[in-house]
Formats: sequence, C-alpha cells, structure tokens
Amino acid sequence: MTGRFTCVGLGPGDPELITIKAARIIGEADVVAYHAGVRKQSHARRIAADLLPDGVLEEELRYPVTTGSTDHPGGYAGAITAFYEASAARLAVHLEAGRHVVLLAEGDPLFYGSSMYMHDRLADRFPTEVVPGVPSFSAATASAALPLVRQTDVLTVLPGTLPEPELARRLADTDGAIIMKLGRTFPAVRGALAAAGRLDDAVYVERASHPDERRLPVAEVDPASVPYFSLIVVSGDSRRPSSRPAPLPATLLATLPATEPEPAGEVLVVGLGPGPDRWLTTEVTDALAEVDHVVGYAPYVDRVPQRAGLTRHSSGNTVELDRARHALELAARGERVAVVSGGDAGVFGMATAVLEVADEFPQVRVRVLPGISAVQAVAARAGAPIGGDFAVVSLSDRLKPWAVIEQRLRAIASADLVLAIYNPASRSRREQVVAAQKLLLEELPADRLVVVGRDVGRAEESLTVTTLGALDADSIDMKCLVLVGSSATSRTAAGQVWTARSVR
Repeated sequence: MTGRFTCVGLGPGDPELITIKAARIIGEADVVAYHAGVRKQSHARRIAADLLPDGVLEEELRYPVTTGSTDHPGGYAGAITAFYEASAARLAVHLEAGRHVVLLAEGDPLFYGSSMYMHDRLADRFPTEVVPGVPSFSAATASAALPLVRQTDVLTVLPGTLPEPELARRLADTDGAIIMKLGRTFPAVRGALAAAGRLDDAVYVERASHPDERRLPVAEVDPASVPYFSLIVVSGDSRRPSSRPAPLPATLLATLPATEPEPAGEVLVVGLGPGPDRWLTTEVTDALAEVDHVVGYAPYVDRVPQRAGLTRHSSGNTVELDRARHALELAARGERVAVVSGGDAGVFGMATAVLEVADEFPQVRVRVLPGISAVQAVAARAGAPIGGDFAVVSLSDRLKPWAVIEQRLRAIASADLVLAIYNPASRSRREQVVAAQKLLLEELPADRLVVVGRDVGRAEESLTVTTLGALDADSIDMKCLVLVGSSATSRTAAGQVWTARSVR
C-alpha cells in the first residue's frame, strides 16, 4: 500500500491566511516536507510551524544554488534539475513506505512554486492532491487596497525576468498587471513600467501579509533594497475609459466641412518589412518614435518597441475597416497615429483600408510610408526572379471571388509574366493553392521554375527552388510566398534564379 502525497498552499505569509483544509491536512501528516533557500530558514515551515503535529517526520529540501554560480557540469539548470530529482526520490521513499507526505508551499502550490516540480515527478506514481492557497498577489492588492481589475478588464501576471522590451510591451497591452520575481530584476522592471507609461500607476509591495510588510510607489523604491519576496501591482483602474477623453462620434466628424483650412491630425500608414528589424526603414523608425498611438493587427503591433507615451491598439486580422476608422478617429482628436502593416503597407496592407474610409474624416491627413515587401525579400534571397515584368496576386478569396482569382491567374500565365503569390494557404484554406497549381499547369510547362520562400528574414527562414510540376502544394502555408517564373526565368550554375529584362 502506497502513501499519499499532498501539496498544501500556505498563503502569502500570515498564518491566519492558511485555509481550514490546509491546516487539517498538515495536522494529519506523517511527513512534512518544505523547501529552504541556500543558508536560509524555510519560510514555509515558519508559516506552518504551529500546525505541525508532534512526532512528525520533517524533510528539509535545501536548494544547492539560487541564481549564483555553480560548478555543476549542467550549469544552474543542471544543478536545479538534479536537486529536484534527488528531492523527489527522498519523498518517494516515504510514499513507498505508506506514509502521508505533505509538501508545504508558500502562496499557491501551482503558482510559480517549487512544489510543482515535485508534483511533476510524483503525481503519476502516487495518489496526489493539491490544496490551493491564497496567492501573494491577492494579499498585496488587499494590502494596497487597489482594485486590480473590473468587468472586462484583462489581468496579466508577468515574471520580472522577462527581457525589458517584452515586459514593456505586455504592460502596455494589459489593463491590470502583477509583476513577480523582482530582486535583481527590479531596475529593468522599473524601466519597462516607465516605457509602458505605467510607472505612476505601479505600487511596490514587499513581504505581503508579513509583520514586516512594506508598501510604496515603485518610483520611490531603492533598487538595492528589493528582495525576491516582493511584487508590483498595477491597477487596471488607471486604464479605464473614464480616465481618457471620449472620442468624437464618427457621425459628427463626418459633418465637419471639407474645406477646414488645417488638418486636425495625421495618420501615418507604415510598412514594417517582412520581419527583421534591420529591414525596417529609417523613415519608419523615426515616425514610430514620434507617434502617440500604434494601431494594427496584433502580431504587427507587437513588433513596435514600447516606450513612454505610446498607446497600443491591437485587433484581429479581419477588421481592417474598423481598425482604420479607429486610427482616423484618434487623429481627428489631434493624436499622432501610426497604422502598421507587415511588409509594405500598400501591398495587400492597411493603406487601402485607411484610404477607403479616409473621406469620412476630411480633417485628417493620411500619409503612407513604404516598407520592404515580402516579394522583394524572397526575390532577393533567390537572386533576381522579378528582374523582368511581374504580377502580384493574393490567393485569399475573403475579399474577392475565387472566379476572379482564376481569371487573373490565367491572364498572367498567358501574358508570360513572373507571378508572385501572396496568402497562398492557411490552416482553414488549403484548396486554393492546389487549384492554382492545377490551373497554372494547364497554361504553363511543368518545368517552369518556382521559388518558395518561408519566413524569409527570420531565424526559421527557408528557400526552395523547384518546378511547377514538382511543387508540393501540401507544404505551402500562410508563412510562404510563392514565385512562379516566366519563360525568361532561368537559374545560374550557382543556383540563383533570375529573369531576363529583355524580351525576344
């Protein structure tokens, strides 16, 4: 008969915040285990000290390292993994002997807790239970009396160990936030809060619910004084619509005279290039450094570094006109706004959507800044396949009928133009690229050169040169751009693809 393994959450530190269930289970334990830091007493044992039954066996699981140096051949990760394996083996001895082992965990056992690593190693071998505990951020928000999130607000819990730009981006994109794991990360966390425009909203709480708890604005904290057992609370109330000026109704804006002498604002529509920052133009970089708002499809907005004074407006991939109107409404209030697209904003990008609704906002000027397009990037990697005349088509039939796409593909093939295919396939749209290949093979020879570029410019980049007949349509997805050569397209001895400019 094997024993039982129970992970018990103790809450943030105040023994009175231990749940009734947790207290009962600790009192029934045969073995009580707890983690302890290097050369430190166990906080978990201190919190539960008065609940330990007489004669209980104790297992102290003392870390070999924290974040310091180690001579373990696997480095810090190797040392910690070995420690968890050895600790699990120690507890397994008791469990195999039929004992009830209770592992004490500060806060909640499965929230940034060491107990989860014991759970990973023992739960599939022994009967296991997890008793939740009050997490530290709940105690911190109660102490600071800060409403964290309301109604449809979004709460994000972030480790302070994230890179500063990533942390700033996520802080800018959420309503309420909790930042854990401070200590030596505090200077970077404070920098991220400032870049996200959230520093004035942030409250630092140290040792929440402990007798020596400390609480003050983040801007006033001495970085040298920050222990690991501290966190930052950013209230979602500071982002509520009531704290921002209300937008003018679009119907009212549309009635303003078209002859207004000076524009109320400007919308810049910018292309971010296919992916790498080094392909971002200086003009676009300078423009993004000056605007107050960035509007766009979420993955493109994510590519814009967060900084103080910048507000981000992310949305899905099928609401282009709504996104454009939102940007124009902001500009009509005098805000400086950039709408971002991948590649070039004028090539299957947001420039057309913004201009489509621009007449509704005659007092707003629209300016389009070019970017490197995906077709340019793939062509450059391949050599010079668009060195001669070429055409560009999107296979997406979301905005145009498939019959129109077919008609255009046949016309391009009969005109003997190089063909660049955007949006060849997606997870829900697989048949178009197969149909396009079949159609083109009716018009073109099977040995016509084809280039497939996937994730060009990114770490996972790949480039395939094949033929129209040998093209594997099933391997094509939304990350690909496909180039179908003309009769003037050929390959060098070194494998580069090029298209002659002269026509014979």
